[in-house]
Amino acid sequence: MEKLACLGILVGDFIVRPVKQMPERGKLTLVDTCELHLGGCASNTATVARNLGINVSVIGKLGNDALGEFVMATLKNSGIDVSRVRIEKDITTSGTAVLVFPDGERSFLHSFGANSRFSVDDIDFDYLKNFSIVHVAGILLLPGLEGENLKELARRVKAIGRILSFDTAWDSTGRWLPVIEESIEFVDYFFTSIEEAKMLSGQSHYEDMAKFFIDRGAKNICIKMGPDGSFVTNGKEKKFFSALKVNAIDSTGAGDAYVAGFLTALLRKYPLMKCGLLANTAGAMAVTAVGATSGVKSWEALVSFAKEHNVEIS
Repeated sequence: MEKLACLGILVGDFIVRPVKQMPERGKLTLVDTCELHLGGCASNTATVARNLGINVSVIGKLGNDALGEFVMATLKNSGIDVSRVRIEKDITTSGTAVLVFPDGERSFLHSFGANSRFSVDDIDFDYLKNFSIVHVAGILLLPGLEGENLKELARRVKAIGRILSFDTAWDSTGRWLPVIEESIEFVDYFFTSIEEAKMLSGQSHYEDMAKFFIDRGAKNICIKMGPDGSFVTNGKEKKFFSALKVNAIDSTGAGDAYVAGFLTALLRKYPLMKCGLLANTAGAMAVTAVGATSGVKSWEALVSFAKEHNVEIS
């Protein structure tokens, strides 16, 4: 069976919902639930892909703390290979406070934690030869994989003949394009949200954003637009996918589920636009449950969900 390696950010998410108003300084506001969930782009994408039947390995770093133990145990229990996850003794595991608003949209408070120490030196490229796709998740939230270091990773993955995909995250430092510019030419599948694509490209329309990355050498572009749908192009073919009408409970991890759906379809040898359709459906299914990985439970469940929404993906 084809295999997927997910490199990048591993996080524990503390999800608070619904946030109807922010408390004033020094005061308290009540919410319905506060829950601990697995988080981080690499963790989420790997878990959903595993739920969809793909053999997956996660590569990254955790702290030597209770949150790290939770993340490691959750990944293991999902059937994911964690043999290349390293534990750092003198730093905390990355954590995110996820504030979920009544409409399912969310805001984040994030700490880099152990993810800040993940670098090219932590990657066994001979090990990566066991995988068809190497996915780097959470770019712009990995200080050890920026600029020349990210380019070195990309160059070495392509040197061993593997498919390379990138998924970006929001860059609160404001540096954006310089972090990844020299790596784009190596990327086979470039995933980004429309907000991130706008900041990276300086363009205002999703087709112009996609062209910006294609012109810099990326082979295929997937732009995630949340409730507005998604867009996929390889510079020749292009298609906009409308969002499915669902009861959105929590959009945390929907973009990661989209990526997992796309990469699953790719490993199943689906054509590009069928990959986009499956990804769009997985992203929609993800928002119907609380947590980044709870919504998409199996391939059979995804197929059933798609049929309920008049989408044929099998």
